[in-house]
Amino acid sequence: MPLQIVHHPDYDAGFAVNHRFPMSKYPLLMEVLRTRGLAGPNALNTAEPAPASWLKLAHAADYVDQVITCSVPDTIEREIGFPVGPRVSLRAQLATGGTALAARLALRHGIACNTAGGSHHARRAQGAGFCTFNDVAVASLMLLAEGAAHNILVVDLDVHQGDGTADILRDEPRVFTFSMHGERNYPARKIASDLDIALPDGTGDAAYLERLATILPELSARARWDIVFYNAGVDVHAEDRLGRLALSNDGLRARDETVISHFRARRIPVCGVIGGGYSTDVPALAARHALLFEVASGYV
Repeated sequence: MPLQIVHHPDYDAGFAVNHRFPMSKYPLLMEVLRTRGLAGPNALNTAEPAPASWLKLAHAADYVDQVITCSVPDTIEREIGFPVGPRVSLRAQLATGGTALAARLALRHGIACNTAGGSHHARRAQGAGFCTFNDVAVASLMLLAEGAAHNILVVDLDVHQGDGTADILRDEPRVFTFSMHGERNYPARKIASDLDIALPDGTGDAAYLERLATILPELSARARWDIVFYNAGVDVHAEDRLGRLALSNDGLRARDETVISHFRARRIPVCGVIGGGYSTDVPALAARHALLFEVASGYV
């Protein structure tokens, strides 16, 4: 059985090529995965839109309705960073449904990845920071509501702090949120996760990997986790225009290997989401995102 990958063509909402959010990375990522033999017919699963009932587990009902009906107030759209029209609304529902499906596949097969997801700035009341719905929070609460999981760990290694995930899940004791991120990066006002590690600007491979290796045993000792959601944002890369850290491609690969091998050695299912990445060289960006899938494919 190959690595199970969740995807949908409408993850790409068709933004202009010069938009700060590089939408074209989604189809380019799929091209890379096909070229590398990771996206064959037995590997691909098609995302379906998350139903409103799931979305309202994590988000205020009025905000969910606004997104679905494309009536989000201008003030919130400005915080999100783009208008919420029909394609963006559909994309948000699909990406969230995709993470939920990837989580179910991870519980069944041990590991699975979504080719989108990691929208960790979307808070309970609204979206922000290029994030419309918080897919990991929605999927976590869906699994808990269905009894499919009882203890969930979120490992968020995007360069930006996972404020939205912390906001939504702070009163949910069955989910532990961990974020390791750039100290001086977005958001300016952070919402405390259950555990936050803030790194100084310019942190490179060696210091980053050393810090990560020390914290993972502490996380795995906290509970018997039923599943880990891993946000593998590549905006920690030295060439990312919205990051301030200095990881190389080899560092990214080693990071993903460190996280996935740690939890799979303990037979804990891992659901991977791609998180952020904002390089102007979008083909190179897509290749960085593909590292998650390459590493994960070795742990099926």
